[in-house]
Amino acid sequence: MEYINKKLEDFDEYIRYRKIAIIGLGVSNIPLLDYMYQRKANVTVFDDREQQDIPDKIMDKIMLYKYDFSFGKNCLKKLKNFNIIFRSPSCMPTKKELIEEESRGSIVTTEIEMMMKMCPCKIIGITGSDGKTTTSTLIYTILKENGYNTYLGGNIGTPLFTKLSEIKPDDVVVLELSSFQLMDMKISPNIGVITNITPNHLNIHKDYQEYINAKKNIFKYQNENDIIILNYDNEITRNCAKETISQVEFFSSKTKLENGFIVDEKIIKECRDNIRKHILDTKDIILKGVHNYENVSIALAATKTLVDTEKATETIKKFNGVEHRLEFVKEINGVKWYNDSASSSPTRTISGINAFDEEIILIAGGYDKNLDYTPLAKPILEKVKILLLIGQTSGKIFEAVKQEMENQKKDIKIYMCDTLQETINLANKNAKPGQIVLFSPGSASFDMFKNAYDRGNQFKNLVNKL
Repeated sequence: MEYINKKLEDFDEYIRYRKIAIIGLGVSNIPLLDYMYQRKANVTVFDDREQQDIPDKIMDKIMLYKYDFSFGKNCLKKLKNFNIIFRSPSCMPTKKELIEEESRGSIVTTEIEMMMKMCPCKIIGITGSDGKTTTSTLIYTILKENGYNTYLGGNIGTPLFTKLSEIKPDDVVVLELSSFQLMDMKISPNIGVITNITPNHLNIHKDYQEYINAKKNIFKYQNENDIIILNYDNEITRNCAKETISQVEFFSSKTKLENGFIVDEKIIKECRDNIRKHILDTKDIILKGVHNYENVSIALAATKTLVDTEKATETIKKFNGVEHRLEFVKEINGVKWYNDSASSSPTRTISGINAFDEEIILIAGGYDKNLDYTPLAKPILEKVKILLLIGQTSGKIFEAVKQEMENQKKDIKIYMCDTLQETINLANKNAKPGQIVLFSPGSASFDMFKNAYDRGNQFKNLVNKL
């Protein structure tokens, strides 16, 4: 008998002629324009860009569907008396207009939260300050290659709300979830993951605690049969185990756990009551670095109840990684160039630096998210021979490294650059055979690029022209 999603049917009936607000015309909300029109909802579109900055293709659709709209910096002044408000992740739920509407009885939600509430199948959700995309993609790949009809969404992949009618109870949904998506979420996935928690997005969140609390929503609404996978080596995530009623699975690369998955002497092991079963030798993994071995441990833990471990390891051995994450670009005159543009925080760049045994020429810097760059200084002095800085955070990184050089009475060459092309030219001029050129900004991209992917693509294009 064909499966019918009754929750979705009821929702589709509810929104007919109801007042629906769509705030933010980003990737997650654009598919809602067609969906709401087909179901005869009464839609108003909001975006803080001016009308002339909205892409023509989207604007044509808004006009065709005869949707009301409010654009510009003060667009939310017209947010009054809506039944459901779909906010984009970039529209913070702490905005006073959203709080006022919710107090009047409006449902304030996101495309991904509504999808989760009506999803008929198991959901695996991954959050954390670092490693989300690689871990999510690896979990998705393991499931897909082992016979599951699997969907990848959230912060990556396809917006899945409009795919709900296709999703069946035996499928599996894998979601990468950011703090902005989790912030007001009132549902948790069946299997949750927190890779780690370190300071991030502090230019947007009110404070670090708000950011931490958002991450914790990934397990806050779980039940005792659900699973939460936590990083034992991170104090904040380790202590999350005390706050959940769900089943806790730890992973670690520093501690020999009694139970959980560990990286020990370059072997990934599963530990049960002090019995350590060897699962995978890290030399058989294409991915580089301890942080990626942790990601593999997470993927094994997350898929353990769904896929035979031996079959999962066969998939892991073939997994090449994700674009813009320690991605090998080219070897030029004995020098290997790596694109790590997705590293948008100091902790991620530290992981990138530690992934290599070779001497490094590091290109770093970018948009300032109000993060502390002091922890980056020691790893740079230990592994980096030449530091090339660019973007808003170049001064912060320079000061942190300069202070550490004074502390250690040690010098490395540092160049302050104006363009990405300049950093690449200098790296190419100074690099010696056997060294690595690593583009790992440790910062966001929005000062000079559309996003981290645009930044990484520009880097690769420039390197490939050398």
